[in-house]
Parts: sequence; C-alpha cells; structure tokens
Amino acid sequence: MKNFVQDFKEFAVKGNVVDLAIGIIIGASFNKIVSTLVEKVIMPPFGLLFGDTDFSQYKWIIRSREVGSNGDVIQEQVAIGYGSLVQVSFDFLIVALSIFVVVRLINSLKRKAEDENEKSVPTPKDIQLLAEIRDLLKKQAPPELK
Repeated sequence: MKNFVQDFKEFAVKGNVVDLAIGIIIGASFNKIVSTLVEKVIMPPFGLLFGDTDFSQYKWIIRSREVGSNGDVIQEQVAIGYGSLVQVSFDFLIVALSIFVVVRLINSLKRKAEDENEKSVPTPKDIQLLAEIRDLLKKQAPPELK
C-alpha cells in the first residue's frame, strides 16, 4: 500500500499532470468567454437580421402539439430544433478561430526566437548552443565537405 501511495504522489505531482490540469481549467474559463461572446455579442445582430434575437427557438415542427378541450395535452409536439445547432456551430467556429489565432501568434514568436539573425526576440539557450556546435563543426570539416 505504501508503494501505491508513493507511486500516486509521483504521478500526481509530475509536471505533465499539473500542466494538463491547468490547461483544462483555462479551457473551461475560455469556453465561458467564448459562449458569452457568441451569445451576447455576435448572435444578436444575426438574430436581428432574421427578425428574432434567439436562434435556439428556431425549429421545424413535424407534428403539432394537440391539446384536449379540458386543456390536457393529448400529443406532444415533435420538432427539429435547428436553431440550437446554429448557435453551437457559431460557438465552435469562434473557438476554432480563436485557437488558430493564438497558435499562429505563438508559432510566429517561436520562429522569431529560433532565427539567430532576429535580435528583437532573445534566442533560447538550446538554439544558441546548437548554432555554436554547427559553426564549430563547419570550421573543423575538411574543405571538400564545406
């Protein structure tokens, strides 16, 4: 049992697990931001174009609801709620676009950092060391290999 607890501690405290947990927490918060952006900023103008502000209410009614003379429901309505699909699709597109922009920004900064001629971004130590090793190997290589 003691080995089990020790193994679990090592697993739970490893950097990858902590990084994953942080990523999930940030992702959940980012999801709230995007949902609010779609729901409160982007969808109202689209709803205005279609004469309604709430897309989730759009549906195709296949069978209407039947109500008896005493007010009891005889048959429930059967409908395809395509408005919710439109809403969720906009959420997805905005999340995908946001992630694309962030990854593109990170990649451009990474490319700048890996370029030894770029002086605005400091080159990481591992890239500097590899460049120095490359230069030393070039100097030591016989003339026919240069």
